[in-house]
Amino acid sequence: MKLSFIKMHGLGNDFVIIDATERPVSLNETQRRQIADRRYGAGCDQLIVMEPPKDKSADLFMRIYNPDSSEAGACGNGTRCVAHLWMSRNKKKSCIVQTMAGLLQCRMMDRDMVQVDMGAPRLGWKDIPLMEERDTLHLGVGLMNGPLNDPVAVNVGNPHAVFFVDDVRTVDVKTLGPQVENNVLFPQRTNVEFAQVMAPDKIRVRVWERGTGVTEACGSGACATIVAAVRRGLTGRKAEIVLDGGSLFLEWRQNDDHILMTGPAAYVFEGSISEVA
Repeated sequence: MKLSFIKMHGLGNDFVIIDATERPVSLNETQRRQIADRRYGAGCDQLIVMEPPKDKSADLFMRIYNPDSSEAGACGNGTRCVAHLWMSRNKKKSCIVQTMAGLLQCRMMDRDMVQVDMGAPRLGWKDIPLMEERDTLHLGVGLMNGPLNDPVAVNVGNPHAVFFVDDVRTVDVKTLGPQVENNVLFPQRTNVEFAQVMAPDKIRVRVWERGTGVTEACGSGACATIVAAVRRGLTGRKAEIVLDGGSLFLEWRQNDDHILMTGPAAYVFEGSISEVA
């Protein structure tokens, strides 16, 4: 089976995007893994399939797969890329992208920048979800060994655990990330952010993505970080989130509880996969 695709990235968080809005595309678990593999496939942090919307108010539906073939409910950087692609093709300045996490209003800010209304975060322990009842603002000692043991839990369409640290450069993300992701407290696993507050409006963040590993950037992770920082009283409601791949600009609005994320979307190349086993 030959598949055409577009490669895009948001701050180095890269995606293989397959357009199935006109013709259905069915991929099994093995095929999804193969496409995402950086040696044997096109290679990406997430595989995204654009489908016809299931809600009449939406312009398209976005299905998200991690490299391990698991399906994700939300992807901030991927949403910006898909929205940019759809708006550019249709010569529109706004669109609504439907995901498993809900409807996301997107608008073109300029040639490369897209703003996404990521909706309101969910903060209850059952919403994360957690295995047992805990205060999501302070998950508490015992989550893991060592000094990093009190993250903030946030769900922004997918689960996140945000640790605040003195210096993100000293954090062994590759070791600690999978420990937290697979901790028994998170029955659906979790994304993990290590955040250093640089100023009341600036946070440095490194990311371990659930089902993917270390990534250059994570849009939903940036959203979770601003929520966690505000809840802890560490920053204001507007902040620059500096990730390994660059900066996103976040606002957690007080009037409606919605999170606005603004950042770039970039095209890399178009291609086709000649054979998918």
